[in-house]
Amino acid sequence: MPVGEIEFPEMHPVAGFSLGTTEAGIRLSGRRDLVVMECAEGSTVAATFTQNAFCAAPVTLCKEHLAEAAPRYLAVNTGNANAGTGAQGRVDAETVCSALATLTSLQPNQVLPFSTGVIGEPLPVTAITQGLPDAVASLSVTGWEDAAHGIMTTDTVAKGASRQLQIGGDQITITGIAKGSGMIHPDMATMLAYVATDAAVEQELLQQMVSEVADRSFNRITVDGDTSTNDSFVVVATGQSAMPQLMELESEASGQFVTALESLVVELAQKMVRDGEGATKFVTVQVDGAKNSQEALDVAFTVAHSPLIKTALFASDPNWGRILAAVGRAGVTALEIEAVTLWLDDICIVEHGGRAARYSEAQGQAVMNQEDITIRIDLGRGAAAETVWTTDLSHDYVTINAEYRT
Repeated sequence: MPVGEIEFPEMHPVAGFSLGTTEAGIRLSGRRDLVVMECAEGSTVAATFTQNAFCAAPVTLCKEHLAEAAPRYLAVNTGNANAGTGAQGRVDAETVCSALATLTSLQPNQVLPFSTGVIGEPLPVTAITQGLPDAVASLSVTGWEDAAHGIMTTDTVAKGASRQLQIGGDQITITGIAKGSGMIHPDMATMLAYVATDAAVEQELLQQMVSEVADRSFNRITVDGDTSTNDSFVVVATGQSAMPQLMELESEASGQFVTALESLVVELAQKMVRDGEGATKFVTVQVDGAKNSQEALDVAFTVAHSPLIKTALFASDPNWGRILAAVGRAGVTALEIEAVTLWLDDICIVEHGGRAARYSEAQGQAVMNQEDITIRIDLGRGAAAETVWTTDLSHDYVTINAEYRT
């Protein structure tokens, strides 16, 4: 179960964007595992992908198709990653695109393929191509919740978010879904995320927006420090609203849109952390007082990735020495330890190079007993600040991943 309640919200339909979901029997019977998404003609599409050198065949093909044509359909399968599958994996991804293109009277490069699941096993192409007609037949602007379930792997809950806002007197809708629980680490995480808006956004501007908001959301979460082969984050702007097309990042309208988009994807990213495999804690690691952003991130991720800290969090053990040690090994040049201050929520635990005089074990224990915890670190050497979201490391995480293929 996730940390805290994750309720699937009201999902505002996006004009010009439909989703269809079916059970194709890709790996398990009786579960939704194939999703098709349709974009209105004239939509602009932007995406970011995993930085893993062993990226999956569909990731490679998506990048090529985005460079060649305006996408009209997205096809997503779970249960199989089609990664580590060599030349045949490429052929199989192309087969899926061709099959959907034939069904919809389009060209194969107008289809973007996505896969998630077990790495290194051949893609069950026949099951997917036979399931595509049912997915297409179920296309609907209200298909968000079924699709959110259809893209899940080890997730325990479906994840969605939706916003409506006024820009220049026109109503704009932004709605999205995501999946991800493990193999969660920046660049990006084992995650898929799909967001649609009825705003009209010029393609290069949309790509800039997507890259920037991904960096401040999906690239700020970690469950286990592993970067997947299949990570994909896609935003589709259908242009069906009455608002004039966004052309420049510096405009007031673009600023309002980006703020709403970032809010939505941060919500999705945090839901992924709350549903982290085996998680019992949702942990915010906030680093202030750094010389620059990278320094702050280096410290935040060193703390967030520490197995000793993560297991102490699982045990609700206020072993603050582990946090101190992680900060000290984060690679900060000429760190003045006397200037560093550490907090658990609003309880100061370290100052002047050692344990804070006013700190008591009972105070730390009270914070560590909570489900939501903030570890705040002030390096006392600059004005830069960054925040990362993570989880504890539990017995269940080991069990889930030990039994993943059984």
